[in-house]
This record gives sequence, structure tokens and C-alpha cells, in this order.
Amino acid sequence: MFLRVIGRPLMAKAKQTTGIVGLDVVPNAREVLIKLYSKTLKEIQAVPEDEGYRKAVESFTRHRLKVCQEEEDWEAIEKRLGCGQVEELIEEAQDELKLIDKMIEWDPWGVPDDYECEVIENDAPVPKHVPLHRPGPLPEEFYKTLEAVTSQPPAVTSSESVPQQ
Repeated sequence: MFLRVIGRPLMAKAKQTTGIVGLDVVPNAREVLIKLYSKTLKEIQAVPEDEGYRKAVESFTRHRLKVCQEEEDWEAIEKRLGCGQVEELIEEAQDELKLIDKMIEWDPWGVPDDYECEVIENDAPVPKHVPLHRPGPLPEEFYKTLEAVTSQPPAVTSSESVPQQ
């Protein structure tokens, strides 16, 4: 009797496999996610406040953390977030923490205020130190196909009725 009343609901929530080779089930995924998302929000503080990267990371991390705090069940977390399995979310959160460290190391927002970027207009000659990236011409077949497609009237399907005159 105990197993039917108490045991089955608990056993039904246990994930047996992720179905993804090399990605093991994390039995305490909710707690792991809460810890990782909290750490992410702490570490992203080292990035300047007005940077887009920080704003994006804070936004989606706060949302995911809130869902993990509100939901007790891994299935509900996966359903509400709609971003894959909790084990995949754990990997993403770990990768984000590594990226935050790299972004702080690379300092892409540390461009000096007096830095001047050379702007090349469309018809201006390109300086020799700037690589020239121009796509080659499209094949003639492309233009023939484009002309044929745009010049033909749309076909009438069998479900549309042709007006009788």
C-alpha cells in the first residue's frame, strides 16, 4: 500500500536517462541550477553595467533562476523554460561562467575613448592594410531563375475556385 500511495509518485519523477549520449542525469538538477545561476549573477558584476553582454546575461539568468526557485520539479522547469533538459541547462550555465571569465580577460569593452575607427565608404578606395572581401558574381542561372519566378503569375490550386464569367 505504501508504494502505491507514496512510492509511485516519487518514482515517476526520477529521470532514468537524458537520451543524449554522454549527458548523464543530474538527480539534484534544480539545486545545481540555482547555485550556477546565482554564481553567474555574482560574476557578471565584473562586466561594466552598460554593456550589452552583461544586460543579456543578467536578463536570461534572472529569468531562469526565478523559474528554478518557483518550480520544485525538473519537468516543470524544463517545460517553463523551453530550452532543453535541465542537464543541458547545467552545461550551458557552466559554459556561460567560463565565457564570463574569458570576456573579463579579453576586455572587449575596454576601447579607449579617443580611439578612432577608420570608416570606408562604398566607393572610396580601400587602403592596402584592409582586407578586401567582395563576393564573386552570381551565376547567370540565378538571374534566369529569379526572372522566371517573378514574372510568372501565381498558380491556382484545386482548393481555390476560379470565378465563372
